[in-house]
Amino acid sequence: MQAGGNTTKTTCPYCGVGCGVIATVADSGAVTVKGDPEHPANFGRLCSKGSALAETVDLDGRVLVPEILGRQTDWNEALDLVAEKFSKTIAEHGPDSIAFYVSGQLLTEDYYVANKLMKGFIGSANIDTNSRLCMSSSVAGHRRAFGSDTVPGTYEDIELADLVILTGSNLAWCHPVIYQRLAAAKTARPGMKIVVIDPRRTMTCDIADLHLGIRPDGDVALFMGLLAHLAQSPAIDQNYIAAHTQGFGEAFAAASALSFTELMERTGLAAVQLREFFHLFETTEKVVTCYSQGVNQSASGTDKVNAIINCHLATGRIGRPGTGPFSLTGQPNAMGGREVGGLANMLAAHMALESAEDRDRVQRFWASPWIAEKPGLKAVDMFRAVADGRIKALWIMATNPVVSMPDADAVEAAIKACPFVVVSDILRDTDTARHAHVLLPSVGWGEKDGTVTNSERRISRQRWFLSAPGEAKADWWQMAEVGRRMGFDGFDYQSAAEIFAEHAALSAFENDGSRDFDIGACVEIGKEGYDALAPFQWPAPLENPSLGDSDKRFFADGGFYHPDRKARFVAVQAPATDRTNEEYPLTLNTGRIRDHWHTMTRTAKSARLSGHIAEPFAELHPRDAMELGIRGAGLVELESPHGKAIVRALVTERQARGNVFVPMHWNDQFAAKARIDALVAPVTDPFSGQPASKNIGIAARPFAACFYGFAVSASKPLNPQADYWALAKADGGWRIELAFADPVEDWVAWCRGAFGIPAEIEPLGYADHQSGDLRLAFFDGGKLLAALFLANEPVAVARNWAIGQLAAEHTDLRKRFAIVAGRPGADQPDPGATVCSCFSVGVNRIIGAVRTGCHSVEAVGKETNAGTNCGSCRAEIRGIIDGCLAAAAE
Repeated sequence: MQAGGNTTKTTCPYCGVGCGVIATVADSGAVTVKGDPEHPANFGRLCSKGSALAETVDLDGRVLVPEILGRQTDWNEALDLVAEKFSKTIAEHGPDSIAFYVSGQLLTEDYYVANKLMKGFIGSANIDTNSRLCMSSSVAGHRRAFGSDTVPGTYEDIELADLVILTGSNLAWCHPVIYQRLAAAKTARPGMKIVVIDPRRTMTCDIADLHLGIRPDGDVALFMGLLAHLAQSPAIDQNYIAAHTQGFGEAFAAASALSFTELMERTGLAAVQLREFFHLFETTEKVVTCYSQGVNQSASGTDKVNAIINCHLATGRIGRPGTGPFSLTGQPNAMGGREVGGLANMLAAHMALESAEDRDRVQRFWASPWIAEKPGLKAVDMFRAVADGRIKALWIMATNPVVSMPDADAVEAAIKACPFVVVSDILRDTDTARHAHVLLPSVGWGEKDGTVTNSERRISRQRWFLSAPGEAKADWWQMAEVGRRMGFDGFDYQSAAEIFAEHAALSAFENDGSRDFDIGACVEIGKEGYDALAPFQWPAPLENPSLGDSDKRFFADGGFYHPDRKARFVAVQAPATDRTNEEYPLTLNTGRIRDHWHTMTRTAKSARLSGHIAEPFAELHPRDAMELGIRGAGLVELESPHGKAIVRALVTERQARGNVFVPMHWNDQFAAKARIDALVAPVTDPFSGQPASKNIGIAARPFAACFYGFAVSASKPLNPQADYWALAKADGGWRIELAFADPVEDWVAWCRGAFGIPAEIEPLGYADHQSGDLRLAFFDGGKLLAALFLANEPVAVARNWAIGQLAAEHTDLRKRFAIVAGRPGADQPDPGATVCSCFSVGVNRIIGAVRTGCHSVEAVGKETNAGTNCGSCRAEIRGIIDGCLAAAAE
């Protein structure tokens, strides 16, 4: 859909909110983006990542032609080799010797072709997705309770509720636009209550009326306790239970067997907190419980989901405006992948792989020679099979498992040893792509054309507005070509529109209301209709061709998808939650931060997004840090039985005692040793197969560095020889944090090697042998090439000011000496560490605004713009204001 001129309406490629984006390409080729005010997911809002999308569409690092063992080739040779290797492997070892590992970054059309090729034509279900790592416990919980993978509600319900429970969700940082919608609703209706359930006091707690600092994996016990309480209260809806459910008695018996004392022990919560939470839920009719990775990424994730759903079924608070359980999806198209059967244990169009009737239906529709008859290997088991040789050919698409999988070092070893590995990606240098025998260039956001489905079942178009660079091709085209070259019919697609129409037709095939997913209204969509397709929620059956009038919600009046059309209560048991021991006494919790995404292949291209947090870190409670001898801003070495990492120590009261939080984004392209999933054990939920990424026993110790460093460089540092380094894009160049366990004999030579400084350029320097401080700066005429700051302690240098010098002129010798000094002159104020990435506002500027009388977030925003776009920094701004006012009062 063209919005006029060179402007295109498309959809953001980050989280599952599914925000509408308007992209404009100027005559010069420059791209700008803004939120689409007409898109019903975001109504014009964008988060910091979405706002910076235009900064990530350059061609730096792109794969532009196919490669075989690092040699550039053409598509015919590459695809012939893939087809030949796959066919030969199947002939010699059977179809289960092949595996696809795909991604929630794929468009629905890509996902559809992948599943059709693997399950219907190769004849194996060995296709799984990185969505296994983020939402498969929700799928399993939905299917157990509802008989289908159905999200009952909508985003509007979050705004209409009188009580919103956020459990296992740092909404402010991980789904910022939904957070904005919730915050705006609370501002409009101050009586709305918000409860945050999280071991950490995250930025989301800024709008919470109650924070429950629960023990890791204490959620099952908490919602069991809630169910037992509700069953003895007026909130219980006996009519709904009798008419629309089964299994309440068993679920209540299991819940009531947990004593209140045991409940306090398993949750780590005080009696007064539990009673306050139970009372809020009991007395509030309109309740929405939103949950995300803190629930899903657990060895008891499926039981957590069902424990939550049990409470909503018991009160009938589901399917009506302002009510229901709500799974907040992590990826832009994890939901679309679920629709096409993207998981190893699912069939297309929400049909069941375990059902002979459904298998027959899909096979007849596809006219395929085979249909997978048993579930394939889920992600963790898939890579185990790669390691032990059962899988001999592997195709990885749009994901980076060497960084994101648990036991990541073992996963890397498995991929490295696999006889034949194909990787389809947009970037050449990733931790996974380096092990590809065949590397295929895919189109990226802005070049792709297809659909995605967000967390509220809304299907939106991703449209191309940039030409495909080099020889890059759509992922669906790559798979269809391999299918044809393997001799299969049914893969002669000419466009994404054809694939979408086939996907829609399968959803309606022999459906008649027996399955939740139905977009039969799109069967005859055609290319023109596809190009103009506006966002719509499913279901959209053939008898409702307008796409806009179908019921938005499910289950207010029952109508579940078990054979008897009734929901199932699931009797769950509170699991053991402590995974620590004497050797590994701390609990590691991994997750996301505000301005980065997954393994940084896109967000790391933006200097603005790296400005807020530029290196990997570990949040530790002050008492834990003190007892371990770890100082704030020092370095900490983390270890589990599976791996090690070295990250910056962030000592904060936000973290609970005995717990350590580390983000999952950093990898070998941006840090020396920060792939935190290398420490995560390959423990999975027994029902969903989802890894437990938030409860890992680890040890922590100070990393002994004799020198710490910080540097800026106009060119990208190459292979820095340091025990610790963390690299980030900066305006005008790069920034890098450093640490060395042993002294370097010649620092000038080290700089020449790391920063590519020519031999004829001599440094301007300063050294204090008593303190150990050393400063070196290299200039070419008036341009700063690189500057290195070293000290025996973590380096105290005005980092954002130093970064700004890369773009400044330095013909004045005094300015050069200011760089060596590491601090600006009086005429060059230091902005301080970035707080607001949207407008690049630093902490010092916010403090200055507070000192001039801006004593509210709104006043600071009016003065500096900070917090006025995506709003995810507002909690941080409020903390700065409170700190300034408290200091002034002392």
